[in-house]
Order: sequence, then structure tokens, then C-alpha cells
Amino acid sequence: MEALIPVINKLQDVFNTVGADIIQLPQIVVVGTQSSGKSSVLESLVGRDILPRGTGVVTRRPLILQLVHIDAEDRRKTNEENASRKNGRLYKGIDGEEWGKFLHTKNKIYADFEDIRKEIEAETERITGNNKGISDEPIHLKIFSPHVVNLTLVDLPGITKVPVGDQPNDIEIQIRELILKYIANPNSIILAVTAANTDMATSEALKVAREVDPDGRRTLAVVTKLDLMDAGTDAMDVLMGRVIPVKLGIIGVVNRSQLDINQKKLVADSIRDEYAFLQKKYPSLANRNGTKYLARTLNRLLMHHIRDCLPELKTRINVLAAQYQSLLNGYGEPVEDKSATLLQLITKFAAEYCNTIEGTAKYIETAELCGGARICYIFHETFGRTLESVDPLGGLTTIDVLTAIRNATGPRPALFVPEVSFELLVKRQIKRLEEPSLRCVELVHEEMQRIIQHCSNYSTQELLRFPKLHDAIVEVVTSLLRRRLPVTNDMVHNLVSIELAYINTKHPDFADAIGLMNNNIDFLTFFQEQRRNRMKDLPPSVPRDKGAASSLQSASGVEQGDGGTGNWRGMFKKGEEGLPGDRTYPQLLPSVSPQRGHAVNLLDVPVPVSRKLSAREQRDCEVIERLIKSYFLIVRKNIQDSVPKAVMHFLVNHVKDCLQSELVGQLYKTALLNDLLIESEDMAQRRNEASDMLKALQKASQVIAEIRETHMW
Repeated sequence: MEALIPVINKLQDVFNTVGADIIQLPQIVVVGTQSSGKSSVLESLVGRDILPRGTGVVTRRPLILQLVHIDAEDRRKTNEENASRKNGRLYKGIDGEEWGKFLHTKNKIYADFEDIRKEIEAETERITGNNKGISDEPIHLKIFSPHVVNLTLVDLPGITKVPVGDQPNDIEIQIRELILKYIANPNSIILAVTAANTDMATSEALKVAREVDPDGRRTLAVVTKLDLMDAGTDAMDVLMGRVIPVKLGIIGVVNRSQLDINQKKLVADSIRDEYAFLQKKYPSLANRNGTKYLARTLNRLLMHHIRDCLPELKTRINVLAAQYQSLLNGYGEPVEDKSATLLQLITKFAAEYCNTIEGTAKYIETAELCGGARICYIFHETFGRTLESVDPLGGLTTIDVLTAIRNATGPRPALFVPEVSFELLVKRQIKRLEEPSLRCVELVHEEMQRIIQHCSNYSTQELLRFPKLHDAIVEVVTSLLRRRLPVTNDMVHNLVSIELAYINTKHPDFADAIGLMNNNIDFLTFFQEQRRNRMKDLPPSVPRDKGAASSLQSASGVEQGDGGTGNWRGMFKKGEEGLPGDRTYPQLLPSVSPQRGHAVNLLDVPVPVSRKLSAREQRDCEVIERLIKSYFLIVRKNIQDSVPKAVMHFLVNHVKDCLQSELVGQLYKTALLNDLLIESEDMAQRRNEASDMLKALQKASQVIAEIRETHMW
């Protein structure tokens, strides 16, 4: 059991070599208010004056103090090493048996404890300056002595309330946060120091300890200045735990007064006086109080605490070792064969790029669609929904349809709906499919650009070692995608142009629309047959031409009168009385009747701007609209099927097939090897740090394994 504390000290040394604080080792954290006697308690445990003294905040940086018990053989060996290093000069304290070492001064040995105190002051001022500010950067000090027990203690700044001098206004918060940082470590034991001449119930040390240790399972209370209590009072109730119970116990000590310190009273003499005071004042509690009992208790508590923490500590070390091994693997080994390394990185990137498109990549996104899955979404969701949202008759009004029909007939009134008007209008609608098709190409191109970054961040982290190679690969792939974009756009444009080039009215899916057209033709045939029958029934005295004209006039809805046969005003008047629900055409402009005796300018004749469509016109427009819609849906289906195929062939698959050869052809050149494989400035440093940390963790794991083999826990 006694060997457990040196093991922790050894682990602390291991992690100190790499400057890491990733493992929370078991230690004793000393907490108390200013002038509560913390420093005196620590010096009593060490047996020497080592800490700075003064008023206000004297301890301004955490001091991690490791007490190492040594025997005669250890002292002789160390003295021999010192003699060989310093030309036979021995660094001796009292008989050369005590010395100290700081982490920041490497192997320098301090045999004079006054030098240790001065070095603490100098190192504190080096970081925090001459003011009373504090820092959380610790000072590591090891004391080797036959008069100490194995302990690891942390001295922290005293709790204060009011800033003094040039201290920052939030000094109380800074100190409190620093204390909580150390005592929140579940592997630490809290040594809460309180002066006996203050009310135990208002102890700031116990208050802050309970915040992180409410059950008190790792808190030990120390009551200082027992000799300074008011006359007629004692600390019997406090020491017995009747005022504030503490699970690990309450131990009283007697410190040196300021006068004793000024007069250079030895700690050993102070401990003797303390024992005499306890025997006189608290005879029944003398053997459970005092500095020596405190040292033995701390040693026992720390050993048991270490024993309980070691299994979890071992697990933590193994987990971190695995993490740093993985991190080191990611940084890679120093490059020896540059040619092979370059080819390997290029090949791996090309494979990961293609695998991301195929959906077989090692690193799969879970937050959003990526690679081939996103391309599929673009094809069947984004592009598909966009095409389906295009209205076959969008942007096409009835006036447009009627105007196209009239323009297609020329000067002659038509008995049938002209096909030219259908082709003209349906091409206009088909042209609207080109823009969403080109946008589909653009979206796929953007996704293939995103795949480059995905592969760089997740799949091929080795590229981060070589920023120039990474930039070169990105440039080559981007250039390849850029070259394929116009080719793919041209193909998609051609797909729409192909549909515009030939309107296939014999398309099998267009049969229903043709049937609608045939129904319209059958109606006109029936109308012509009725006109011929009327002609046969006319009396012989009626001229055929007149009968025909009369018949046509009747059939067309033009009445006699109002100025004679064929009067155009009467025709429009009749047209305005169209069937209920007929469509409207723009209304007439104000009519201007030509004055008698003046020439009539035909261009001044009122143009019909809006009027109701006749039954014939309404029927013709409906036929054309149904034909347009039917044929548009056929073309839209073709475009929805052919555009993704074109994008896959001319862009996606082409890049997949040519990426490897493109990268090799552009980058695998002897002249570029040295330039491309230059590591980033901090990569070598990070690799060394990770390697050192991994070695430290492996060494720590070996240390714990040795304890297990010797059945120490």
C-alpha cells in the first residue's frame, strides 16, 4: 500500500514531461481563506520553510507539491550523481539529506530551501507580474526528504472577498473558479483549512468543498490556530464534530506565529511545542490531532483513495492511448518514398471520390444527403417536382391561341383547326422545359464540387498533411468538372432542341388527342351535309348562288337588315349575343362612322379588342389547348427521363472514369514531388506531440501494470 503514492508521483512525472493535464491523478488540494494558515500547514508537513510569506494574496499560482520519502541508500545514490555532474561538489541541506527540484528548471537541484522559496516567488512573478493577479498555470515542485511521508499536495490562492491594491475587480471570481477547477477532480481529496478563532459554521473552505463533494466522502477538515482562541473558550466541540460533522474527520493543529517565523523558529521546534500544547489543552484528543497525525492521516487517505481510483485510472489511460494512436496514424509517418506516397494519396482520393458517388464510402454523412444520394435526390425530387410544376398551358392565354389559329389561316376562313397553330404554340411551351433542365445540370455540378471537400475532410485526412497537394488535387478535379459542364449543358440543350425539331403527332401516346381532333372534324362534316340538304329543298326560282348565300348567311348567324345583306356591324352585334358562358374577346373601340361623301380609310375601321367567343371559336381553342397539353406531357416525360441520363453520362460517369488518370497525368511528375509533399508547418510538431503523449500513456500503463503484477491493489 505504501508504494502506491510513489507510483502516482511517477505517473505525475510521466505526464509532466509532455506538459499534459489530461489525466486527473489522485492528489490533496488545500483550500482556505487568506491568513487561515494554509501555508503553515504545508510547511509543517514538509518540515521546512519553502513558501513565500506576506500580506494579502501571497500564493498566486497553484503549487503542486510532491513529497517523496527517501531512505539512506537513495540519498547516497543521489549525492553520487550530483558529485559526478558538478565536479565533486555535493549539494547538501541538513547533512545533505533533503533537496528539491522544479519541473521548469529541469534537473537543477535545490539543496537550500531558501533558494526554493525565492524560485517560487520568481516563477510566480514571471507569469503573473508584480501585481496581485493570479494565474492557473501551476508550479511543480518535488521535495525529497527522509522526514516526510509520501504525499501529493496542491496549494491554491486563499479565498478573498475584496480586491486589494491593483488586483482585478473580479479577483474573488477568479480564485473561486481556480479552486473549483482542482477540487472538482473526483480523484482529489479536499483539505479544508479553517482558523479556530473564526466561526466554523461560516467556513468558506467547507462551503466551497460541499459544492463539489456534498456527501463529504473526500473532504478532510483542518482547524488551525488552536492557541489563538479567546480566553475561556476551546475547540473541543469543533474537533469532536459536534458543530460541523465531517466524514473524513477534523484535525486540529498549532501553527507558528508571525513572530516565530520572523525569529526563524524551526518547524521541528514548532511541532514539539504543538505536541506540548495539545497534551496540556486537549489531553484526550492529543493523539488524534497535531501535524504528525495529520501527515499520517493524509498519507493513509491518499493511499486508499489511489487504490480505489487505479482501476478507473487504468481504463482512462488505455482509452487515451488508443485515441492518440489513432491520431498519430492520421498524421502519418514521415515521408520516405515520395513517389510511392504521392501515387498512393492520389489513388486513395480518386477511390474515395468515386465511392462517395456510389454510396460505398467509409465515412457516411448522417446529418445531410451527400454524394450519389444527393444527386439522386436532385434527379427525382428537385428536378422531377420542378418539371411537374410547369403548367402545360402556363403563360398561354385564350387570345394567344385564337390569334395563332387566325394567323395560321391567312386571308381565308378555315373550316378546320390548322395544325400550324398547334405546332407553333406547343413549341413555345416545350421551350419552357429547357431552363429547369439546365438548372438540374448546375445542381449536380455543385454537388460534385462538394464531394471534393467531403473527401478532404473525412475520407482522406492524410491530405491535410500536405496542403499544396490538397490544393493541387482540388484544382485538378475542379478543372475537370469545369470542362465537362458546357459539354453537359450542350447535350441537355440539344435534348430540348430535338423535341422542338419534330413534333411527332403520330406518337402512340398522342392517340387520344388525335381522337379529339377527329371528333371536331366529324362535326364539321355533319354541318356541311346539312347545308347541302337545304340547297336541295330550295324552289327552282331561287338562284343557287342566292340560296347558298342565304344558307351560309343563316348558318353563320348574320341577319338581314341594318344596312343590307352582309352588314359587318350586324355580324358583330349578333356575335355579342353569344351563347351563355362563351369566352370573351376584347371589347370594340368606339365606332367611328365615316361621313357621307368622304373617303373611308380601312385602317380606321374599329378592331375588335374584346368580345365573347363564338361557339366555333371556343371549340377550336379548346381543341388546340387539349392537343398542347397532351403533347406537352409526352415531351415532359421524355425530358424527365433523358436529362438525368445525359447528366450521368456526360458529367458524373465521365468524371468517375477519368478522375484517376487526370490526377496522375497532372500531378504525378518528378518535378512536382518535393513541392507537393511539403508538410504543413505545424503538422510535424503535432505529430511529435502526439507521439510523446502516446509514449507517456504507454509508460503510465506499464507502471500500473507493474502494480497489478505485484498485487499492490
